[in-house]
Amino acid sequence: MVDLKAQYQHIKAEVDAAIGDVINNTAFINGPAVGEFQKDLENYLHVKHVIPCANGTDALQIAMMGLGFKPGDEVITASFTYVATAEVIALLGLKPVLVDVDPLTFNIDPVAVEKAITDKTVAIVPVHLFGQCSDMEAIMDIAKRHNIHVIEDTAQAIGAEYIFKDGSRKKAGTMGIIGATSFFPSKNLGCYGDGGALFTNDDELAAKIRMIANHGQRVRYYHDEVGVNSRLDTIQAAVLKIKLKSLDNYAAARNKLASAYDTAFAATDKLITPRRFANSTHVFHQYTLQTNGIDRKEIISFLEANQIPAMIYYPVPLHMQKAYLDERYKTGDFPVTEKLCATVFSLPMHTEMREDQLAHIIKTVLEFTNR
Repeated sequence: MVDLKAQYQHIKAEVDAAIGDVINNTAFINGPAVGEFQKDLENYLHVKHVIPCANGTDALQIAMMGLGFKPGDEVITASFTYVATAEVIALLGLKPVLVDVDPLTFNIDPVAVEKAITDKTVAIVPVHLFGQCSDMEAIMDIAKRHNIHVIEDTAQAIGAEYIFKDGSRKKAGTMGIIGATSFFPSKNLGCYGDGGALFTNDDELAAKIRMIANHGQRVRYYHDEVGVNSRLDTIQAAVLKIKLKSLDNYAAARNKLASAYDTAFAATDKLITPRRFANSTHVFHQYTLQTNGIDRKEIISFLEANQIPAMIYYPVPLHMQKAYLDERYKTGDFPVTEKLCATVFSLPMHTEMREDQLAHIIKTVLEFTNR
């Protein structure tokens, strides 16, 4: 699905030198590269504060801890997403409130969000799924009117931009009170292990988040908050500092590949290509198709028989996951999500795709749909 080895070969000399420098200096925790990467990412995102942490799940948890949510508070998010988004809500004793998604963009439906708000709602967590922003202008308007927070889950869309009606632009993760991201190796900006970060323009909140991520201490051995141990290793920061310089180029390569897929699959009515949201750029973390009258298992098996990987993101909606079964929800409550879980599959999408690989994928897909 991704070719991290080929990507590494393009930056090998720089990465090897950076990792070697960390090892030679033995500054494995909070070494200089962490602060340098933090500043570089702040400049890239045009945000006041980036707080690195250990992974994207921690980033979401720390965000909710930083905002002081209490057990029983309700947090709204989409049922069509990876489990981590709801997982941290449940772990903190909060109440996940799940809603359906837009049938075109797969992102959280603002209309459904507003209908789900109660007097216990404290936050909305839009997930910028597959590489493009949710309808943030609508979501921020809802949040403002109801006096609730917005925490952006931008693990799949770092580098994407939202375009407001007045023409202004903001990077994914910088519109809500907090943005959270993951640097898992397969992400558009991925390290060589685990990593994550939070973004905010709120000075006081940034200080609190930074403290929570460091055992709740501002001064060593003086703990003012109940915190966690969540740090971005120096080696990972060194890798990310290098890869950040190429992030926009990576996005351009992914868009070029997506356009080639779009053009090729326009010839068949058995597949529905991903739609672009007019108010967002797309960085194509995934290229996700919907089947239309063909068997998904069969096309995936056919692809795999031809040495082409294909993945289903996601086969089971959150409201039907065993760990999140809730009497409030039943099969049929989220028709868009349930249809997507039954029909979507994703093709390889990465920055090092060769022309012969692309041609083989397209030829094989069309061979199946044309038979």
